[in-house]
Amino acid sequence: MEHLITHVEPASPAWRYGLREGDTLLSINGEEIIDQIDYQALSVRRHVILHVRKADGRDWHVEMVKPAGKPLGLAFGESMELTPRVCRNKCVFCFIDQMPPDCRRSLYVKDDDWRMSLLMGNFITMTNMDDREFERVVKRRVSPLFISVHAAEPDLRVRLMANPEASKLLERLTILRENGIRFHCQIVLCPGLNDGVHLERTLEALSDFCPAAQSAALVPVGLTKYREGLYPLKPYTREQAREVLATCERWQERFLRRYGTRFVFPSDEMLCIAGCPLPEEEYYENYPQIENGVGLMRQFLNGLIRAKETRAEAARPRRVVIPCGVSIAPYMQQWVDAYGPAGVQARVQAIKNRFFGETITVTGLLTGRDILDQLNTDGADEVILCQVTLREAGDLFLDDLPLSEFRAALPIPLTITPNRGDALYAALLGSQYKETE
Repeated sequence: MEHLITHVEPASPAWRYGLREGDTLLSINGEEIIDQIDYQALSVRRHVILHVRKADGRDWHVEMVKPAGKPLGLAFGESMELTPRVCRNKCVFCFIDQMPPDCRRSLYVKDDDWRMSLLMGNFITMTNMDDREFERVVKRRVSPLFISVHAAEPDLRVRLMANPEASKLLERLTILRENGIRFHCQIVLCPGLNDGVHLERTLEALSDFCPAAQSAALVPVGLTKYREGLYPLKPYTREQAREVLATCERWQERFLRRYGTRFVFPSDEMLCIAGCPLPEEEYYENYPQIENGVGLMRQFLNGLIRAKETRAEAARPRRVVIPCGVSIAPYMQQWVDAYGPAGVQARVQAIKNRFFGETITVTGLLTGRDILDQLNTDGADEVILCQVTLREAGDLFLDDLPLSEFRAALPIPLTITPNRGDALYAALLGSQYKETE
């Protein structure tokens, strides 16, 4: 692999040793550089030897000594970019296969890339890695990884993913453990398929991988109304969700006795389906899977409570309406009633998801038009909406409705707030939220 150098930071180690824009990096310490993962792993060493082709065509080996961990100071073009590697599975529960037609293209991307797992915490199945690529994972000591387990029984995992490569899970987890690579696990549960006795077997298998295996999340399958021709699945009922929680609790006790950690945690969505109260903060053990929706509600509530206890300023009296997903709505109303600032009347309105189907109940999958069609602003002075309903750039809803059009369609002012309890409290006060709060 050859990588054109597009910029050299002045006064950097690379600059001092004579590298310049237009040169081409061929290898580091005799190893080929496939992408940023290889480059970062090799270039942080104190002693590096670069094989470079100068802009005039000369081959050049430069031996560099620098502080360990200090960047070389090089930037590269497209050859070093991490284009997501796509999934090769046909999982019976795949959410992408249930997407409505005519959404923006980025919403249909099925990524399954161990590099994104390392850099961004994306969950991967490891089924699209050949042996050579898996050896690179081990060689680079990629840790931690986030792995979609779903089932430990090889035949069942193959059935769930419709990919014979899925049977290699335990073999590869063993290699990761033996090479000191840590990983977090995800188990997407489908009623009657991989719960019950199969979940017991999966947790028993994972227990043999601790402490390399750091945590496991139990996530209920998400089902939209666009499932024609797909595997027949049904959403969890309250009773079924409580059975999952009972299994989870039994195994938490076992893990605590053996390893001093609960290890396995239900997602917030599973708690909502079961209609259970939130566990206390210590239950989540520093939130190892917060990005997977495990403990987000507790973290949010704690932020709201702390803001209530520490902010002494008076609120701007008014009436606000807070649209959100069906699952969190009853919790949210209880929270703002108990911990909202005095002088503000806050009404929480559950919005049904007609875009994906009413079995989808989380706030982050609400669309702009569903909110506009259902939102009751009568008697309200302001709408407070969580920014999880918008894409990262903050300008579009999932149905491609621009925020500007959404705001213009409302008869009252709109405040967008980060997904934090202290941010909601600031919005209820009528003050500007600062990230440092």
